[in-house]
This record gives sequence, C-alpha cells and structure tokens, in this order.
Amino acid sequence: MTTEGCKRPRTHFHDISGALASATELMFNPSLSDEQKALRELARQFAHNEIVPIAAEADRTQQYPWELVEKAHSIGLINITVPEEYGGGGLGHFEDCLVAEELAAGCAGIYSSFVASTLGLTPLNIAATPEQMQHLMIPFCAEPALASFCLTEPGAGSDVASVRTRAKPDGKFYILNGNKRFITNGGVAKLYTVIATLDPSLRHRGLVVLVVPPDLAGVSVGKKEDKMGQRAADTREVIFEDVRVPVANRLGEEGGGFALVMDTLNRIRAEVAAAAVGVAQAAMQAATEYAKEREQFGQPIASYQGIQFKLADMAIKVEAARLLTWQAAWMADQGLHNSYESAIAKCFAADSAMQIAIDAVQVFGGYGYIKEYPVEKYMRDAKLLQIYEGTNEIQRLVISRLLLS
Repeated sequence: MTTEGCKRPRTHFHDISGALASATELMFNPSLSDEQKALRELARQFAHNEIVPIAAEADRTQQYPWELVEKAHSIGLINITVPEEYGGGGLGHFEDCLVAEELAAGCAGIYSSFVASTLGLTPLNIAATPEQMQHLMIPFCAEPALASFCLTEPGAGSDVASVRTRAKPDGKFYILNGNKRFITNGGVAKLYTVIATLDPSLRHRGLVVLVVPPDLAGVSVGKKEDKMGQRAADTREVIFEDVRVPVANRLGEEGGGFALVMDTLNRIRAEVAAAAVGVAQAAMQAATEYAKEREQFGQPIASYQGIQFKLADMAIKVEAARLLTWQAAWMADQGLHNSYESAIAKCFAADSAMQIAIDAVQVFGGYGYIKEYPVEKYMRDAKLLQIYEGTNEIQRLVISRLLLS
C-alpha cells in the first residue's frame, strides 16, 4: 500500500486558533450568583410545597390547578423573561432554566403550561415594537395569565414551512383561517401567538406571526386531548374561522415569520431541556432513596453493583444535561447564535430523562409499575420531552446539518 494519490486531511490550525481566541472573549461560567441561587431555592420550595402534593391528582384528573398560576404570578415565577418595564421579571433564559428544572421536578405536566406560556411570549420579546408591548404585554402580565404558541397543524409541525393556516390581507386586518393541533394552554390562554401563511406556495417566505386575543370572533377550541403523560396541561385544538386580526398585531414584517419562529425555538429549547433535567433529577432521587430502603437477600439493593452502576449512569446524564442546558441558555442571553447548542441540549436532556425514568422504574421493580409510586409518571412525562418543541429526530437533523455545513 502506498500513499501516492492520498490527500492529507486539512487541519486548518490557523482557523482553530482564531476560533479559540474569539471564544475566550465570552466564556460561559457555570457558577451561580447569590440572586440566582435565591431564585432557584424559591422555585424549589414552590415545587415542594405547592406542586408535589397535588401532582398525582392533577395527572389523574387532567384538571389544571389554576391556583398555581395565581401563586406563581404573585411571587414572580412566571413571565420571567419579559422586560420589567412591561410587567415581567426582566431576567434571562438562564434564570428561567433554573426555575424550569425545579418546577418540572415537581410535575412536568403542570410546568409545561408555564414553558408553553414563555414560548408564546418569546416572539413578542424578540420582535414586538414598544407600542405593541404596551398594548399587548402590559395587560397580559398585570394578572395571572398563560399564553399559547400556535404552530403545529395536522400537516405541519417539524416542517414549519408547511403551515396552512391562512392569513389573508384585508385592509387593516388579516382574515385568519385554519386549525392548530396539540396546543398547550389551548383552552385557557389569554393570548395566542399564531404562525400563519400569506400563501402556502411561498413556504418559509410567506410566514407571518400574529398575536391573537382569544375573545376575537371566530376563535374556538376543540376537546381536551387525553394524553399519556404531562396530563395536567390543557392541550387542545385551536380553530380560527374568519378571524379578523388587526395588522397592528403582526410581529415583524410580512414574510419574516420563519426567521422569528426559528429564533424563538432556539431560545426556548433550553427551557425544555431544563424541564427534562428536572424530571431526570426527580427520577434519580426517587430511585436512589428506594435503593437504600429496599432489601433483597438480606441487604439493601443499593449494595449491589448492578444497581450502583444504574445510579451512577443516571448521575452522569443529569450533570451533563444540566451543563449543556445552562450553556445553551447563557448563549441565548448573550445574543449568540445557539441553534447547535440548544439542539444538543434539548436532545441529550430529553433522551437522558427518558432513559433515567426507565431505569428508575427498573430499580423499583414491580412497584415501579404501580401508580402509587412516582416513577411511572416520570416515565410517561419524560416521553413527551422527546417530542415537543422539535422532536429529537429533528434536533439530530439540525445538529448534523450544522456539522456538515
């Protein structure tokens, strides 16, 4: 075998050194400030005192505990990323992730309504004019309320450009027609952020984002979906029939909706990843405590290497997922392009949560399959984290495309 005709791989040493030099200008530091620690502790206590005691019942009945929204609003655990001058917390996605992990550890279904609301408000934070924020955001934040992000349709979801909900210009209004599916907070939202198209043939070049109050004529909702997991959240079809939406409620320019949606999803995926870390942390903690209590062959099952290795693998995944999540959120707050990092964080954290929940059920054995114990719920809740806000298959597609480009 000869090396004739073989090309050496190009190393680009100068390019690598240049990238490293620019990367050091802004360096992610995973340590928390005293204020961030206090916020995390507030969320942890809220989850422990308010969410955990009712989580199983909310899951069983699918009744969303609205009083939790009121309590969270009163202590500043919702609308965290909305600027202070418009009634929000004025904090970043990083701080929102600290809250997300703690609340989702209490109940992912209850928390999913919070993150869906943040998702619905994020396009306003990005693209709304000061006048729009005054008119739309201030009244929303003034009272306990949830928003919805209306993207998914029967034939569109992962393929955003395939949206068929139509926004037809009509003077100072758009006439909105279409159906949105699997919309979290669909039946309780006080504000819908709707992705529509001026013309389906234009695909991504024809998208617009409209803020739609739920009390406009022609807005209605379908039946509540009977879900496998995250059952507390109100998930429904939202229907728009000849709804007259003021042009003043459009965010950004006509045809700019696709870029706004992508920017929104890149920012919010860290919060979804944080929720996955919360579920994973709760499942790991339950499995660890049970392993120390449960005895077989005269000793706790935690003394057996097979169980120890499961617990160790859980800890590895939790710690890695948390750091990936924090990095993606920090980049969003710094205004850095984070589509690669947010896709990795969401994909890894959600897959880890699912695997940890499965292993927690295994540690519990037969008891893990019984609803009296919490791990079967963690397993059902974790599954949806691999699906919404971009399936993990889509995240892998995003990651691979960025690598190959």
